[in-house]
Amino acid sequence: MNSRPYTTLFLLQSLDGKITTGDNDNMDTEDFHYIHGIKEGLSQYYDLEKGLDRVYLNSGRVFEKVGFNDKVWDKDKNDGLSFVVVDNKPHLNLKGSEYVAKRTEKFYLITNNKTHPALSLVSKYPNIIPLLYEGGIDFIDAFERLKQRYGVLRMTIQTGGTMNAKLLRLGLIDAVSVVIAPCLIGGENTQALIGGESLHTKADLFNIKALKFKRSNIWENSFLHLEYEVLNDTVVDNRES
Repeated sequence: MNSRPYTTLFLLQSLDGKITTGDNDNMDTEDFHYIHGIKEGLSQYYDLEKGLDRVYLNSGRVFEKVGFNDKVWDKDKNDGLSFVVVDNKPHLNLKGSEYVAKRTEKFYLITNNKTHPALSLVSKYPNIIPLLYEGGIDFIDAFERLKQRYGVLRMTIQTGGTMNAKLLRLGLIDAVSVVIAPCLIGGENTQALIGGESLHTKADLFNIKALKFKRSNIWENSFLHLEYEVLNDTVVDNRES
Protein backbone atom coordinates (compact mmCIF):
# COMPACT_ATOMS: atom_id res chain seq x y z
CA MET A 1 0.00 0.00 0.00
CA ASN A 2 1.30 3.45 -0.91
CA SER A 3 2.34 5.55 2.07
CA ARG A 4 1.08 8.77 0.46
CA PRO A 5 -2.03 9.96 -1.39
CA TYR A 6 -2.70 8.89 -4.97
CA THR A 7 -2.14 12.06 -6.98
CA THR A 8 -3.40 13.33 -10.33
CA LEU A 9 -1.91 16.32 -12.12
CA PHE A 10 -4.92 18.05 -13.69
CA LEU A 11 -4.55 21.19 -15.78
CA LEU A 12 -5.80 23.05 -18.84
CA GLN A 13 -3.14 23.64 -21.49
CA SER A 14 -2.66 24.69 -25.08
CA LEU A 15 -1.64 22.19 -27.76
CA ASP A 16 1.99 23.31 -27.32
CA GLY A 17 1.83 22.58 -23.59
CA LYS A 18 1.46 26.11 -22.18
CA ILE A 19 -0.54 26.42 -18.96
CA THR A 20 -0.77 30.20 -19.09
CA THR A 21 -1.01 32.79 -21.85
CA GLY A 22 2.15 34.80 -21.18
CA ASP A 23 5.25 35.38 -19.10
CA ASN A 24 3.84 37.39 -16.17
CA ASP A 25 1.18 37.16 -13.47
CA ASN A 26 -1.27 39.28 -15.49
CA MET A 27 -1.55 36.45 -18.00
CA ASP A 28 -3.54 33.28 -17.36
CA THR A 29 -5.69 30.66 -19.08
CA GLU A 30 -8.63 32.71 -17.81
CA ASP A 31 -7.81 34.80 -20.88
CA PHE A 32 -9.26 31.95 -22.96
CA HIS A 33 -12.71 33.25 -21.99
CA TYR A 34 -12.17 36.19 -24.37
CA ILE A 35 -10.85 34.31 -27.41
CA HIS A 36 -13.28 33.11 -30.06
CA GLY A 37 -12.66 29.52 -31.03
CA ILE A 38 -11.55 28.67 -27.48
CA LYS A 39 -14.10 30.19 -25.11
CA GLU A 40 -16.97 28.14 -26.53
CA GLY A 41 -15.62 24.86 -25.11
CA LEU A 42 -14.25 25.94 -21.73
CA SER A 43 -17.31 24.86 -19.73
CA GLN A 44 -16.39 21.22 -20.41
CA TYR A 45 -13.12 21.68 -18.48
CA TYR A 46 -14.87 23.22 -15.48
CA ASP A 47 -17.54 20.52 -15.49
CA LEU A 48 -14.84 17.85 -15.32
CA GLU A 49 -12.99 19.72 -12.57
CA LYS A 50 -16.07 19.62 -10.33
CA GLY A 51 -16.00 15.84 -10.26
CA LEU A 52 -12.35 15.42 -9.27
CA ASP A 53 -10.82 14.45 -5.93
CA ARG A 54 -11.97 16.98 -3.36
CA VAL A 55 -8.48 17.69 -2.02
CA TYR A 56 -6.53 20.10 -4.23
CA LEU A 57 -2.84 20.95 -3.97
CA ASN A 58 -1.87 24.40 -5.17
CA SER A 59 0.55 27.18 -4.33
CA GLY A 60 0.09 30.46 -2.53
CA ARG A 61 1.51 32.17 -5.60
CA VAL A 62 -1.29 30.84 -7.78
CA PHE A 63 -3.91 31.81 -5.20
CA GLU A 64 -2.47 35.32 -5.02
CA LYS A 65 -2.55 35.49 -8.81
CA VAL A 66 -6.23 34.55 -9.01
CA GLY A 67 -7.18 37.13 -6.37
CA PHE A 68 -7.69 35.14 -3.16
CA ASN A 69 -6.17 37.99 -1.13
CA ASP A 70 -9.05 40.24 -2.19
CA LYS A 71 -11.92 37.77 -1.79
CA VAL A 72 -14.40 37.33 1.07
CA TRP A 73 -16.24 34.09 1.80
CA ASP A 74 -19.68 35.19 2.98
CA LYS A 75 -21.52 31.86 2.84
CA ASP A 76 -22.68 29.99 5.93
CA LYS A 77 -20.95 26.74 4.90
CA ASN A 78 -17.66 25.82 3.28
CA ASP A 79 -17.74 24.48 -0.26
CA GLY A 80 -16.73 20.93 0.69
CA LEU A 81 -13.24 21.21 -0.77
CA SER A 82 -9.92 20.91 1.03
CA PHE A 83 -6.82 22.79 -0.11
CA VAL A 84 -3.19 21.84 0.37
CA VAL A 85 -1.32 25.12 -0.08
CA VAL A 86 2.44 25.38 -0.55
CA ASP A 87 3.38 28.90 0.46
CA ASN A 88 6.73 30.10 1.79
CA LYS A 89 7.03 33.76 0.79
CA PRO A 90 4.12 34.18 1.83
CA HIS A 91 1.90 34.98 -1.13
CA LEU A 92 -1.31 34.62 0.89
CA ASN A 93 -1.83 37.54 3.26
CA LEU A 94 -4.04 37.50 6.36
CA LYS A 95 -7.22 38.21 4.42
CA GLY A 96 -6.41 35.59 1.82
CA SER A 97 -5.60 33.00 4.48
CA GLU A 98 -8.91 33.67 6.21
CA TYR A 99 -10.74 33.35 2.90
CA VAL A 100 -9.19 29.91 2.34
CA ALA A 101 -9.97 28.85 5.93
CA LYS A 102 -13.62 29.87 5.62
CA ARG A 103 -14.06 28.39 2.16
CA THR A 104 -12.56 24.96 2.82
CA GLU A 105 -13.24 21.90 4.90
CA LYS A 106 -9.50 21.59 5.59
CA PHE A 107 -6.70 24.06 4.87
CA TYR A 108 -3.37 22.23 4.93
CA LEU A 109 -0.54 24.77 4.86
CA ILE A 110 2.88 23.48 3.78
CA THR A 111 5.47 26.15 4.57
CA ASN A 112 8.87 26.93 6.05
CA ASN A 113 7.75 30.45 6.99
CA LYS A 114 7.26 30.57 10.76
CA THR A 115 5.50 33.95 10.48
CA HIS A 116 3.02 32.96 7.78
CA PRO A 117 -0.24 34.91 8.40
CA ALA A 118 -2.32 31.72 8.42
CA LEU A 119 -0.50 30.52 11.52
CA SER A 120 -2.00 33.37 13.52
CA LEU A 121 -5.49 32.11 12.61
CA VAL A 122 -5.12 28.52 13.83
CA SER A 123 -6.86 29.15 17.17
CA LYS A 124 -9.80 30.81 15.38
CA TYR A 125 -10.01 28.28 12.53
CA PRO A 126 -9.15 24.75 13.71
CA ASN A 127 -9.45 23.51 10.13
CA ILE A 128 -6.08 25.17 9.40
CA ILE A 129 -3.47 22.41 9.64
CA PRO A 130 0.13 23.60 9.38
CA LEU A 131 2.90 21.35 8.06
CA LEU A 132 5.87 23.50 9.07
CA TYR A 133 9.42 22.75 7.90
CA GLU A 134 12.87 24.05 8.75
CA GLY A 135 14.75 25.11 5.64
CA GLY A 136 13.56 23.41 2.48
CA ILE A 137 10.23 21.61 2.33
CA ASP A 138 10.42 17.82 2.36
CA PHE A 139 7.59 17.01 -0.05
CA ILE A 140 7.93 13.26 0.36
CA ASP A 141 7.47 13.64 4.12
CA ALA A 142 4.61 16.16 3.64
CA PHE A 143 2.71 13.81 1.32
CA GLU A 144 3.18 10.91 3.72
CA ARG A 145 1.92 13.00 6.64
CA LEU A 146 -1.14 14.02 4.64
CA LYS A 147 -2.15 10.39 4.25
CA GLN A 148 -0.94 8.76 7.44
CA ARG A 149 -1.81 11.50 9.90
CA TYR A 150 -4.73 13.25 8.22
CA GLY A 151 -6.29 10.53 6.07
CA VAL A 152 -5.86 12.18 2.65
CA LEU A 153 -6.16 9.27 0.22
CA ARG A 154 -6.38 11.08 -3.12
CA MET A 155 -5.27 14.54 -4.22
CA THR A 156 -5.57 16.67 -7.35
CA ILE A 157 -2.46 18.72 -8.19
CA GLN A 158 -2.95 22.06 -9.94
CA THR A 159 0.34 23.86 -9.42
CA GLY A 160 2.58 25.74 -11.84
CA GLY A 161 5.26 24.30 -14.09
CA THR A 162 8.14 24.65 -11.62
CA MET A 163 6.30 22.89 -8.80
CA ASN A 164 4.97 20.26 -11.21
CA ALA A 165 8.54 19.45 -12.23
CA LYS A 166 9.69 19.14 -8.61
CA LEU A 167 6.86 16.79 -7.71
CA LEU A 168 7.26 14.75 -10.89
CA ARG A 169 10.99 14.24 -10.38
CA LEU A 170 10.36 13.17 -6.78
CA GLY A 171 7.99 10.49 -8.04
CA LEU A 172 4.98 12.13 -6.37
CA ILE A 173 2.65 12.29 -9.39
CA ASP A 174 0.76 9.09 -10.21
CA ALA A 175 -1.48 10.20 -13.08
CA VAL A 176 -1.84 13.03 -15.56
CA SER A 177 -5.21 14.34 -16.74
CA VAL A 178 -4.89 17.23 -19.16
CA VAL A 179 -7.48 19.14 -21.13
CA ILE A 180 -6.04 20.51 -24.36
CA ALA A 181 -7.56 23.74 -25.59
CA PRO A 182 -7.52 24.23 -29.38
CA CYS A 183 -4.81 26.87 -29.53
CA LEU A 184 -1.08 27.52 -29.84
CA ILE A 185 0.52 30.09 -27.54
CA GLY A 186 4.30 29.90 -27.81
CA GLY A 187 6.85 31.94 -25.89
CA GLU A 188 10.03 30.46 -24.43
CA ASN A 189 9.33 32.10 -21.05
CA THR A 190 5.66 31.09 -20.93
CA GLN A 191 5.05 28.33 -18.37
CA ALA A 192 4.58 24.81 -19.67
CA LEU A 193 2.94 21.86 -17.94
CA ILE A 194 6.34 20.73 -16.67
CA GLY A 195 8.92 23.46 -16.13
CA GLY A 196 11.79 23.66 -13.69
CA GLU A 197 15.46 23.27 -14.53
CA SER A 198 16.31 21.61 -17.81
CA LEU A 199 18.16 18.31 -17.90
CA HIS A 200 21.85 18.78 -18.69
CA THR A 201 23.53 15.41 -19.16
CA LYS A 202 22.72 11.84 -20.15
CA ALA A 203 22.97 10.99 -16.46
CA ASP A 204 19.85 13.13 -15.93
CA LEU A 205 17.68 10.90 -18.13
CA PHE A 206 16.33 9.08 -15.06
CA ASN A 207 14.34 12.27 -14.37
CA ILE A 208 12.19 11.59 -17.44
CA LYS A 209 8.95 9.84 -16.56
CA ALA A 210 7.39 7.60 -19.17
CA LEU A 211 3.61 7.57 -19.42
CA LYS A 212 1.12 4.76 -20.00
CA PHE A 213 -1.93 5.81 -21.98
CA LYS A 214 -5.27 5.25 -20.22
CA ARG A 215 -7.95 6.95 -22.30
CA SER A 216 -8.82 9.95 -24.43
CA ASN A 217 -11.99 11.84 -25.15
CA ILE A 218 -12.73 14.11 -28.06
CA TRP A 219 -14.90 16.93 -26.77
CA GLU A 220 -17.01 19.48 -28.54
CA ASN A 221 -15.43 22.65 -29.91
CA SER A 222 -12.14 20.85 -30.73
CA PHE A 223 -11.12 20.22 -27.10
CA LEU A 224 -9.33 17.00 -26.08
CA HIS A 225 -9.08 15.24 -22.72
CA LEU A 226 -6.09 12.92 -22.27
CA GLU A 227 -5.33 10.64 -19.32
CA TYR A 228 -2.09 8.82 -18.53
CA GLU A 229 -0.57 6.77 -15.76
CA VAL A 230 2.91 7.96 -14.72
CA LEU A 231 5.57 5.24 -14.68
CA ASN A 232 7.64 6.51 -11.77
CA ASP A 233 10.22 3.71 -11.71
CA THR A 234 12.33 5.00 -14.57
CA VAL A 235 14.86 2.54 -15.99
CA VAL A 236 17.55 3.84 -18.37
CA ASP A 237 19.60 1.40 -20.43
CA ASN A 238 23.36 1.54 -20.37
CA ARG A 239 24.22 3.29 -23.64
CA GLU A 240 27.44 1.27 -23.95
CA SER A 241 25.77 -2.14 -23.70
